[in-house]
Amino acid sequence: MNRQNLEFDAAWARNLVLLVKNTYIWLEQLSRKYRTRIASLDQIPEEEIVEIAARGITGLWLVGIWQRSPASRKIKQLYGRADALASAYSILQYTPADDLGGEAALQLFQRRLAAKGIALTCDMVPNHSGMDNSWIFEHPDRYIYTEVNPDRNFSFDTPNLSENPAGEIYLEKGYYDQSAAAEVFKLVLHQDHQTRYVYHGNDGTSMPWNDTAQLNYLNPETRRAVLEEIVRVAQQFPIIRLDAAMTLTRKHFKRLWFPAAGADQFIPTRDAFSLSDDEFDRLMPHEFWAEVIRELALKAPRTLLIAEAFWLTEHFFINRIGMHRVYNSSFMHHLLNENNREYRGYLKSILLKDPAMLERFVNFLTTPDELPAILQFGSSAKYFGAGRMLACMPGLPLFGHGQWEGYREQYGMDVSHPTLAEEPDPVIVRDHDRWIRPLLQMRNCFSSVEHFRLYDFIQPDRTVNEDVYAFSNAGREGAFLLLFNNSAKSVGGSIHASVPQRLDPENPRARSSFLWENLGLSETSPAAFWEVSGEHDAHEEPRVMDIVHGLQLDLGPYESKVYRILPV
Repeated sequence: MNRQNLEFDAAWARNLVLLVKNTYIWLEQLSRKYRTRIASLDQIPEEEIVEIAARGITGLWLVGIWQRSPASRKIKQLYGRADALASAYSILQYTPADDLGGEAALQLFQRRLAAKGIALTCDMVPNHSGMDNSWIFEHPDRYIYTEVNPDRNFSFDTPNLSENPAGEIYLEKGYYDQSAAAEVFKLVLHQDHQTRYVYHGNDGTSMPWNDTAQLNYLNPETRRAVLEEIVRVAQQFPIIRLDAAMTLTRKHFKRLWFPAAGADQFIPTRDAFSLSDDEFDRLMPHEFWAEVIRELALKAPRTLLIAEAFWLTEHFFINRIGMHRVYNSSFMHHLLNENNREYRGYLKSILLKDPAMLERFVNFLTTPDELPAILQFGSSAKYFGAGRMLACMPGLPLFGHGQWEGYREQYGMDVSHPTLAEEPDPVIVRDHDRWIRPLLQMRNCFSSVEHFRLYDFIQPDRTVNEDVYAFSNAGREGAFLLLFNNSAKSVGGSIHASVPQRLDPENPRARSSFLWENLGLSETSPAAFWEVSGEHDAHEEPRVMDIVHGLQLDLGPYESKVYRILPV
């Protein structure tokens, strides 16, 4: 693994627990909760910050704090959505939104969070900008465009979306009558009377993001300008989430926008702009993200970068780029679909090669782009088993907006208020407080791989039950053991020795170790197993067991256990 940026192995970063909030939705919900209008960040009640911190949250990611594109909002109004906001990811400029209180309110809120041990997190969207960003008029060559309409069926006889006197912007009419989704919009520049057809931001997986303009990373001026913007924001925020980071890797940027002759999976109409590998390498000789990492190490060394990365690029970002943290969508998908053999195999392969990679993963059960966790995992044993695993795995746990409260609505990026008048589910909140909160408050015991060990769950017939996750870890509060049966069947078996794991980065040899030694016990001493819970009974007795020959236990469907182990 690329081991530069050792600052991000420091305790504050290693033990980070991140909560995401859709900013405008959150303010609306807080207004209802506190029965007073809360419209700006500086008006958020202190009680709310205290409650977030008490749950073990140490990072708050606010979605949608930047100045948004007026053209984006105008498009939505022309769609008939009079109350819609511009999209949070169609950014006019990276300055705090005026209606959230602007720079002063943001700085005050950031200081209040920091006083409670919470680091504020912002988004950046380096793949594209809002279609009416000032760059489109002042530096149009920073974007991917053509001077000829790439499809004769595209028509731009539509309203001008620009409020900037420097030019006019026209969305292709198919977006208005729902008949097509063109890849370009029409830009008319007044200064030189030029007409350009600028490509929308696009990752090739669905429709273009029709309120955005795609930046051209073959242009060194574009790379320099975006890098400077990232550095500027990084000097103001301790954590930045990089949206759709995988689209700017050289491999995928070429595939999407400058495909080789005869290639497939490119953005429609871009086959006319084919480049050979040599031509592309000459124009984009280095990975942009590697440049970002190097520059921030010099100019903003205490800012943590989180890459939203899919398409099997996670290992590339960690090993080749040295990215600080990277999305691990496999965690959510495999647990949800109960592909337990595959995910346990994936974990084993990492432990054999480079266990420290686990510390770089961002694990989650939902994100703003996914259905709420309750709609995917439910609200009973399966969810809380996955949630306890989320809280106990090395890496960075990410909690979604409303996940703790059991909210069921998925919020759009262009809405100012929730559609559903949801209230926190008291049972779900209670169960989070009982089963999840205590684990997050002891995050230092789980975030590192130094003492992390994974176990096979051996059935009476000596076969491995791949549906059971079992691992141990340790920190200041002692040693811990998690077990989670991610299946609808009751199981019985034992754990005895850890799976092979590489323990020394300088030595490729992997070794197994016994459960008792991993828990800091002597071979002959029994151990007291206390189940971690936020509702301790003063008269509760631990389970005392001799585990020299392994730990025998039964687990019901989706049952999970987290034990704190002490020698007797």
